Amino acid sequence: MSALQIHDKLLQFTLFQGMSHADLMEVVTHTKIGFHKIPKGKCLARAGESCDRLSFLINGTIQAERMSDNNTYRVVERLSAPFLPESERLFGIQQKYTHTYTSLTDVNLITIDKQEVMLLLETQLVFRLNMLNLMATETQRLLHHPWRTSPKSLSERIIHFFFAHCLYPAGHKTFYLLMRQLADLLNDSRLDISIALNKMQEDGLLTLHRGRIEIPMIERLLM
Repeated sequence: MSALQIHDKLLQFTLFQGMSHADLMEVVTHTKIGFHKIPKGKCLARAGESCDRLSFLINGTIQAERMSDNNTYRVVERLSAPFLPESERLFGIQQKYTHTYTSLTDVNLITIDKQEVMLLLETQLVFRLNMLNLMATETQRLLHHPWRTSPKSLSERIIHFFFAHCLYPAGHKTFYLLMRQLADLLNDSRLDISIALNKMQEDGLLTLHRGRIEIPMIERLLM
């Protein structure tokens, strides 16, 4: 991959947006960057593994899977390029991946090790500001959650649950859990949960299977 191609790929990501052409070319030519072509069906990272690099998905589609803390249900979602998984896990108390990532197609990754990221934070002002903005935005979003208007209907509570358990608020999601489990999590009856989910299925928003809920386009739940 040429320097210009790397330049164009990196510009797809928030961390590099706003950088001048000269600064970005300096990053491309002076930073140790890894290039990886990974075939379909390969594991890219596992939940619990150390997050010691930034991995920029520049081509292809991956699957992200996360298990609940009590190991009773899990969520699987499809994510397409451009995507940067769990950049916030490079720092902080828990520097480990929370999801397991698997390639659903042949994919291409650009990786930058943590030491190189630290060097970029020291030498590139725009990169440093972009990283701070990403972390500040996520912190502000989480701090705002308790102040948001609570969902009023059961359907709204179910939709809120779905979105709260996703990395990205769009695309295909699969929830592996029983209606009884969802009822317990939302402190409601299984019957009421069943009625609400079946209504969503009738509206073409999701498909119910035994122990599995398929949502083709989760953003449609808000329409």
